[in-house]
Amino acid sequence: MQLEKVTSRAGSETKRLYDDACGTAHGLELVGDRWTLLLMRELIYGPRRFSDLRRDVPGISANVLSQRLEDLERRGLLAKVRLPPPAARDAYQATPWGLEIKPVIIELGRFAARSPGHDPSLPLSPTSIMMSFETMIDAKKARGVDQRIGFILNGEPFTARVRKGRVRVTRGLSDERAADITGSPEQVAAVVYGGAPAEGLAFGGDEALARRFLTLFTLPPKVETARGPS
Repeated sequence: MQLEKVTSRAGSETKRLYDDACGTAHGLELVGDRWTLLLMRELIYGPRRFSDLRRDVPGISANVLSQRLEDLERRGLLAKVRLPPPAARDAYQATPWGLEIKPVIIELGRFAARSPGHDPSLPLSPTSIMMSFETMIDAKKARGVDQRIGFILNGEPFTARVRKGRVRVTRGLSDERAADITGSPEQVAAVVYGGAPAEGLAFGGDEALARRFLTLFTLPPKVETARGPS
């Protein structure tokens, strides 16, 4: 694929096109800009305010965030919505088509986790760690488990449902949850993927079930990089 000309599109959007009919090429034209795929990740579990996105995608400037959101809206991947009371604030929500990118994000995360350069100790957003549960669930470890666990991560509520060796995450706390885990995304990641003790987390409800949930995930093995002669 050749990355070549700069072409002007509707509105003020200007981007580089591949001049390639391959769907992968056009997919990169849709979500290949820096930050764009991370913004779509943050919208997977529901609408987010501008301030939420600015906080959970560290490093992006307000100007770039505004531009990326405008681009994604123009491309049909998200829409502006008004949150109901008591929030009553403008927010951004992935369109039904935009939500179809979820398996792409999950598989990209699984692929990248095999890189020797992947550092799981770096900062994480609440959405990131919850999506990692859908990505890294070990079906063998989860065999026979059917439970809902609530999470409150940096004040944001989620529910993870384990069933038939898979995890489904929703935003908010389900009334049917058996237990709650409260902490930061980094604390949870350190326990689940780094083998750290869980003492830094707060548990509510059935603590034994909550602690078992934290053992159901396995990172894929790292690839062996080719080495030249010494």
